[in-house]
Amino acid sequence: MSRKYFGTDGVRGRVGESPITPEFVMRLGYAAGKVLASDTTGLPQGENPVVLIGKDTRISGYMLEAALQAGLCAAGVDVRLVGPMPTPAVAYLTRALRLQAGVVISASHNPFEDNGIKFFSATGAKLPDQTELAIEALLDEPMQTMPSKRLGRVKRMDDAAARYIEFCKSTFPFECDLRGLRIVLDCAHGATYHVAPHVLHELGAEVIPIGNHPDGLNINRECGATHTATMSAAVRRHRADFGIALDGDGDRLMMADADGTVFDGDQLVYAIAKHRSESGYMKGGVVGTLMTNLGMEHALGRLNIPFARAKVGDRYVLELLQQNGWQLGGETSGHVLCLDKHTTGDGIISALQVLHAMRDSRSSLAEYTRDLTLYPQVLLNVRVVKGFDLSDGAVQKACGEAETALGKEGRIVLRASGTEPLIRVMVESTCPELSMRQAEHIAAAVRLAAP
Repeated sequence: MSRKYFGTDGVRGRVGESPITPEFVMRLGYAAGKVLASDTTGLPQGENPVVLIGKDTRISGYMLEAALQAGLCAAGVDVRLVGPMPTPAVAYLTRALRLQAGVVISASHNPFEDNGIKFFSATGAKLPDQTELAIEALLDEPMQTMPSKRLGRVKRMDDAAARYIEFCKSTFPFECDLRGLRIVLDCAHGATYHVAPHVLHELGAEVIPIGNHPDGLNINRECGATHTATMSAAVRRHRADFGIALDGDGDRLMMADADGTVFDGDQLVYAIAKHRSESGYMKGGVVGTLMTNLGMEHALGRLNIPFARAKVGDRYVLELLQQNGWQLGGETSGHVLCLDKHTTGDGIISALQVLHAMRDSRSSLAEYTRDLTLYPQVLLNVRVVKGFDLSDGAVQKACGEAETALGKEGRIVLRASGTEPLIRVMVESTCPELSMRQAEHIAAAVRLAAP
């Protein structure tokens, strides 16, 4: 059974257009309240289940927060509001406070005109597909507001940021600190703006924050993990040792060396894996995705670290990590999961793992990852209508021709985006010109086949 509203990272879209409307979000809150809080085992008799709501800094968050809490309260669920808070902070607080679920209002790295809703279970993990399907099934049923005496209540948590700051610091070794390091920190005008600078500062770093003045409209605008040029330039301008760029909701990470060279998710995962292997506490292997660079797979192999590929999306990386009993994985885009530190991807905590490796090795990122050679990748996005069939004969024929041309020196990934009506064409090989030529060949076939 396919999902109607949920993508790879919750429900997402343009604000004011279905499904990101106040009316739909209220119904979503009601349906989620019924499903996520259905298990009242362990709750004292007469007490309502409790769900925590956080959001990023988009102006639409105020509107959607009100709609979401209305739906939850109508379902008989109490609500805890934490205001602007990173997505991984909501996951942590939900688990730490033994709540029934957590909800984040965010569209992650997207522009401010978009927004979305994503959920965490009581364990701080993203919802499995079957739970999202159960929520979707209830969306088509009429809301039945609970009797007045059983309606949910809403309270605001004032100490949420402080709790999360201490949690992040606890994942960094006590015997290590960041004294003597100057770090540029780009918060993307997002949910980490009032949290991440404190974490690094309290661990001893000199912090130069940028992208830390959200106004509701500037989230991810020419800053953060999806626009690393801003961080890179700031590192050079301030003569910093490292740069850290987070995205709007704090679950993506990109970093830079002192010369401004940017390192993506593959390189950062490799640095963490190499350090753990050298230190003797690497458990199992590494999980990447279909988009993970082939060069990283080969480099991990030289370290005798197993590697496996999941579908694109950090939820699928998480599932494969749990299936294999491993701890470390991530995506090229900057989602990095360290399951021995947190239940979900966390940009701040992942940055601390990289900085720990740099402190221990007394290296720069370039020096430490010198044995990792990334193969050139070409990624083209082709806009299509929702539901475009990738099994189209002409498209498959073009893929077959490209595979023949690439031989054993490259690979192709053709997939539909989980958040936008796009087909992503990725071609990777040792020859950039060959990759571009074959990617354009496949993209042309998609455009011709697209309605």
